[in-house]
Amino acid sequence: MMELFDVYSVFPVNIVRGKGCEVYDEKGQAYLDLYGGHAVISVGHSHPYLVKCMSEQLQQLMFYSNSVINKLQERLANELGELSGYPDYRAFFVNSGAEANENALKLASFHTGKKRVVAFRNSFHGRTSAAVEVTDNPALHAPINTNHNVYFAALDIKEVETELAKGDVCAVILEGISGVGGIQVPDEDFLRQLRELTRRYGVVLVLDEIQSGYGRTGKFFAHQWAGIKPDLITVAKGIANGFPFSGVLISPMFAARKGMLGTTFGGNHLGCAAALAVLKIIREEKLIENALHTGAYLMQRLQELHSPLIKEIRGRGLMVGVELTVPVKEVREPLLFEERIFTGYSGLYTLRILPPLILSTKEVDIFVGSLKKVLDGYYENSR
Repeated sequence: MMELFDVYSVFPVNIVRGKGCEVYDEKGQAYLDLYGGHAVISVGHSHPYLVKCMSEQLQQLMFYSNSVINKLQERLANELGELSGYPDYRAFFVNSGAEANENALKLASFHTGKKRVVAFRNSFHGRTSAAVEVTDNPALHAPINTNHNVYFAALDIKEVETELAKGDVCAVILEGISGVGGIQVPDEDFLRQLRELTRRYGVVLVLDEIQSGYGRTGKFFAHQWAGIKPDLITVAKGIANGFPFSGVLISPMFAARKGMLGTTFGGNHLGCAAALAVLKIIREEKLIENALHTGAYLMQRLQELHSPLIKEIRGRGLMVGVELTVPVKEVREPLLFEERIFTGYSGLYTLRILPPLILSTKEVDIFVGSLKKVLDGYYENSR
């Protein structure tokens, strides 16, 4: 019997359905989902309008190649541009966050004729060849991935300028807020200075908004808090609420030529229908505003805990990291198995909270109450 290639750490929970901010196992047990499958579930599980749009599209056409006109792609690009605040940019749709970053880096290299990239420490941009090379985790780099064209900088503008001044850098790539790196929020002044420097030295600025975008921080993109406009923006995860879909938003300064980029499945009809439905739900249900206000309430409630096990609380909107003084598994596992709440993690000590953007203050109260119970219980047992 063929078995799965064993590369994931898997909890012994079989999730079979979901609704709103809850998922259910095969026995009917409900779990509050504060992780959204790595920030993928933006508008909630099984949203009826999304299900309707995808069902209707399935009955018409699931897929045809990019060798013919696809009006859904054109409509999606237009609506994404309007809602995101980038109506003059163009879109190239692909299938995953790594693929979006891969194509963004290729565009930067085509545009500048250069190949070196500045990325940042503790970054994560994907597992394909170029994307993994700008990911600061040597454990993910196979020998075939390592061309030594990347410099990993600290969030220090002088260090970055030193690299840009060498004249061989095609791109700087940065997450709007680091996810895997521990929910680290870049300083707004740093972002503004970085934008100025990349323009001065003719370097392409790529903002990876794969996890931090799509309204999660209370603006459509996290970088918009700093008031900057990158040259390329990559999007994925929440774009289609679980259907594999992603894209690159491309500044008008880039010239296109036939064949420079390509994809078989990217921008397929079913994915476009899902992504269009997500945009409509975000707009009509005011989910960006909800992420802002419910996220502020979440941060307030977390700060009120005053637990000795909490070292720091970071984030924006509904992208929150709780850095602990104990290994995160000591808190995450009882939250799941005793309190029936899904959360994520970053590194050894940070609890990562990335719920659907429909999260309510009532659900925040449930989570914070359960977290307090787990933290208090661990503290008492460890004394």
